[in-house]
Amino acid sequence: MKKVSIRAVLSTVAFSVALSSFAMGASANGNSKPALEPSLVKIQGDYNLKSAKKVKVIVELNEESVAEAKKKGVAQSKGKIKKARDEVKKELSKASKTSKVKREYDQVFSGFSAELPANDLEKVASLPGVKAIYPSVEYHTTEVKSKEVSAEEYGSEMDKSIYYVGADQAWKSGYTGKNMTVAVIDTGVDYDHPDLKSAFEKYKGWDFVDDDKDPQETPAGDPKGEATTHGTHVAGTIAADGKIKGVAPDAHLLAYRVLGPGGTGTTEDVIAGIERAVEDGADVMNLSLGDTINNPDLATSIALDWAMEEGVVAVTSNGNSGPANWTVGSPGTSREAISVGATQLPYNLYKTTLTVDNASYASAEVMGFPNDKALLDASGKKYEFVPVGLGKPEDFEGKDVKGKVAVISRGDIAFVDKVDNAKKAGAVATVIYNNVEGTIPDIPGTSLPSIRLSKADGQALVASLAKGSVTGSFTATFDQTVDETMADFSSRGPVVDTWMIKPDISAPGVDIISTVPTNDPSNPHGYGSKQGTSMAAPHVAGAAALILQAHPNYKVEDVKASLMNTTELLRDRNGLVYPHNTQGAGSMRVVDAIKAKTLITPGSHSYGVFYKDKGKQVEKQSFKIKNLSNHSQKYSVKVKFKKSHQAIDVKSTNDLVVNAGKTQKVNLNVKVDAGKLSPGYYEGTITVSNNKEMYDVPTILFVKEPDYPRVTSAYVDVLGNGSFEYGSYLPGGAEKLSYYIYDATLEKGELLGSYTNVEKGFSSATWDGKINGEALPAGTYYLYAEAVKAGQTTGSLGEFEIK
Repeated sequence: MKKVSIRAVLSTVAFSVALSSFAMGASANGNSKPALEPSLVKIQGDYNLKSAKKVKVIVELNEESVAEAKKKGVAQSKGKIKKARDEVKKELSKASKTSKVKREYDQVFSGFSAELPANDLEKVASLPGVKAIYPSVEYHTTEVKSKEVSAEEYGSEMDKSIYYVGADQAWKSGYTGKNMTVAVIDTGVDYDHPDLKSAFEKYKGWDFVDDDKDPQETPAGDPKGEATTHGTHVAGTIAADGKIKGVAPDAHLLAYRVLGPGGTGTTEDVIAGIERAVEDGADVMNLSLGDTINNPDLATSIALDWAMEEGVVAVTSNGNSGPANWTVGSPGTSREAISVGATQLPYNLYKTTLTVDNASYASAEVMGFPNDKALLDASGKKYEFVPVGLGKPEDFEGKDVKGKVAVISRGDIAFVDKVDNAKKAGAVATVIYNNVEGTIPDIPGTSLPSIRLSKADGQALVASLAKGSVTGSFTATFDQTVDETMADFSSRGPVVDTWMIKPDISAPGVDIISTVPTNDPSNPHGYGSKQGTSMAAPHVAGAAALILQAHPNYKVEDVKASLMNTTELLRDRNGLVYPHNTQGAGSMRVVDAIKAKTLITPGSHSYGVFYKDKGKQVEKQSFKIKNLSNHSQKYSVKVKFKKSHQAIDVKSTNDLVVNAGKTQKVNLNVKVDAGKLSPGYYEGTITVSNNKEMYDVPTILFVKEPDYPRVTSAYVDVLGNGSFEYGSYLPGGAEKLSYYIYDATLEKGELLGSYTNVEKGFSSATWDGKINGEALPAGTYYLYAEAVKAGQTTGSLGEFEIK
């Protein structure tokens, strides 16, 4: 077998977080998969159609959902949908005798979820009335870290993000979310929390994990799995009203538990939660969950699109796989829902010096700290410095770090976990040094003051400490304040296939303090700090409730436009404006959204892909301007691309007069000479002005084959009995797809399989766990998937265990 150095290939690839399972069966690879008969519907996902392994799928029917039929002006009833569904289910039971149907849908998605052998899928695909089959994938909370917060900390910290986005100013105008209902589709909610009790009535929502009417979080000590706190934190950001306040403190909440122990769930329950929220009359729904698949046509994204059509403002997190482009995952890929990126509120930077045993370390910089006071209080004092390896819990065994500084190497576990482990062991600060060349990134909100060092300085410090007990100190001196910035972890767009800009908007998502369960009735006031796009989305959901209270006649597109049209553009630490696919329209400002007198829909715009090599390709596009003022207004429209080029020419309606309370369409003629442009995407801005206000609408166009990742989400699923399934997701298919297996050192890999002309979508195959005829011993391994298409090569790495 071919051997390849991981170092050679990893330098040019994009990485994806591996999904633990797609709930798919093993499949033939792309070039050997049996051709489907023309009569069969599209089976999303790549299955071994000869395998008897049970797989979970979502079956969509030709019979339209209530929402879809309403859009077309066609009479529809749940009874009619049920009749069509029952007919398909009857035929399903004949075609697949061991199949089981669990969830049934009709409001925003017409179909059902089912479990059946993979070798029965073709039979199901041929049944009359079946429109499509989708995989039931895993969904997770979009949170990157969390910590408990003491009673001394929570008060002012929660207020930071709420006041920053202007919610308190909206309250002063009487907009508190009163009479608005917000659905929290998540891990459940601790509705007994003192700060949330007033938001819940007798009917709390529904638990789709345990199928009962009690949507409470998974408690500590539950034999089914790890406790959750995520949904309660999200709910607090939306509508807490107690010792802390959410964005819409008078809003009514409904909880739908679709993610169980450990914050994990599946497509079938997420769709069920969306349906129930619509049926229960929610005005807004929040989904702080997602997967890593950049696809706008998975079943959950489709359900969200139709929920918006039903008049429910759907808000979802954009994902935590940033900062690379194309990392947005479903349901953040939804065409209609409001996808939210995460920002970090303004924070202070400090210069530092580090002196240990009379030696100074020039590379020393502040990496992170819990708050300014903690950093300054620790500055300038004498401490003993103690090396503790990688900072894992076992590395502290037998080490006395109480009241001392723990010196830790980068590697194996997250920076925040290293610092948390040091704090648990009694350390007062940490020094973390690099294990490779380069600089360790800023890690905001570490639980202890933390200094970072280069690899060389770190090794020198550890060598010095090896001589025995060594003391030293660090100083922290204020340097500058950094304005609101995008969080590195926040996923970026664009979306494959629709080529839409994502996120739509951004909001605070770093170190957000909100409510969490305590599982202790005698001490119910629990609070915690979390970060992730999970924490950003509920800020926007709460704001949507305020906007709807202020404007009860707004349609969902009006709410979305008011939020996107009134944002604050964000810049990085170098003063450069972030790209549209990083921040969306910008950072949310609640009061400006409520007061908006002009709405531009859609709030961002994609011209699509231009392929023509010779001559100019012309496309017609349009958007709408709604004048909410009590007098006519004259608008000018200008379009400018960041990479100005004569090969892109956009002409629009100019000096447009829109009467009071009316809406006018603005036409755009887009002319692109693609042969004179490099392949890729080009960002621009549509600026609409009425001589008093200016509104910037993000826009984008693509030339030839966009630079999306050719492969993502590499994974290995242990099937048992020495059998494995390996696979990945191909956003646009591949001319060549190769898989390699690496041991934990990542030094060299063995070719597992190589395939040509693989179709777009999920791709998987079976493996007997052997390399060169020998079974791999127990240990940690990595699957590296490498795909080539249109001259571009992308790789994805997934970790797995053999026990």
